[in-house]
Amino acid sequence: MKKIKFGIIGCGRIAQRHAEHISHKGELVAVCDVVAERANELAQRYGAKAYFQLEEMLQAERQIDVISVCSPNGLHAQHAILSLQAGFHVLCEKPMALTIYDCGRMIQAAEQSNKRLFAIKQNRYNPPVAAVKKAVDEGRLGKVMSIQLSCFWNRNTDYYKEWKGTLQLDGGTLFTQFSHFVDLIYWIVGDVKHVQAFRGNFAHQGVIEFEDTGVVILEFYNGAIGTINYTVNSYQKNMEGSLTIFGEKGTVKIGGQYLNELEYQNIENYKIENLPEGNRPNNYGTYVGSMSNHDKVYDNLIEVLQNNASITTSSFDGLKTVEIIEKIYAASPIF
Repeated sequence: MKKIKFGIIGCGRIAQRHAEHISHKGELVAVCDVVAERANELAQRYGAKAYFQLEEMLQAERQIDVISVCSPNGLHAQHAILSLQAGFHVLCEKPMALTIYDCGRMIQAAEQSNKRLFAIKQNRYNPPVAAVKKAVDEGRLGKVMSIQLSCFWNRNTDYYKEWKGTLQLDGGTLFTQFSHFVDLIYWIVGDVKHVQAFRGNFAHQGVIEFEDTGVVILEFYNGAIGTINYTVNSYQKNMEGSLTIFGEKGTVKIGGQYLNELEYQNIENYKIENLPEGNRPNNYGTYVGSMSNHDKVYDNLIEVLQNNASITTSSFDGLKTVEIIEKIYAASPIF
């Protein structure tokens, strides 16, 4: 079976991860970035062609099957819609967009062009996360009563360069750092009905245009309640990324720095055992990101396009994450 051909929009850090996986599983044909140096460097490394204008790449490279959108958050909708309307499938980095409205426009463009829109939620593949999701779905914990999500990371001022830290292109700490964590609440516990929240910018005044810390109270449609405590002010390094679930018949905690360890379990007549070792986290030098499961995202994309398999993360899931974050931000204006 012939290899799927890819193009990449945006040649920053996360694009390096995408290009690496594409080189193992498909063929990288073209890359695009308004910064010529970035586009040329990535293209040269993988034998692709460099473009500096998206429209030019979309018109010239008709052999491409999938466009991977790795541009700044605030450009995801524009770049995805242009790619879909040009007749390409799209794999969009997180967050899918910065508004529910834009997510809806992206989904509509995919439907109108009869093309697939894939959303990236790589933390769903973390072994302890997948095991806990399975246990909850099987009713092992009984009715979920409450949850606690903790996101305690570090992002120093050196991290916030170019578009990072701006409302227009970054969007906020929940969008850039913790959207995968919010997705897991929706995926495992359910949809959010009501939100109360407080936010503040304590250590990044003059550096970012939004919060560096937040405290959130959630009420779910299924009756559960929960909290999110998040910050990028953990001193010098990431401390914790954890999700604790309290059910009628069990309690579990997925912890570590990025939801990569099963730290606690006490479940009636059931035990999660023999978890496979997960992938290492994305390492960006002075800081560490989420577990690197993009290989599994690409595996599923290829299975969907070549073998008509089921998509693991739909564009609707991407929209729901954005919707929950929008609810949190609407409930907690800080400016």
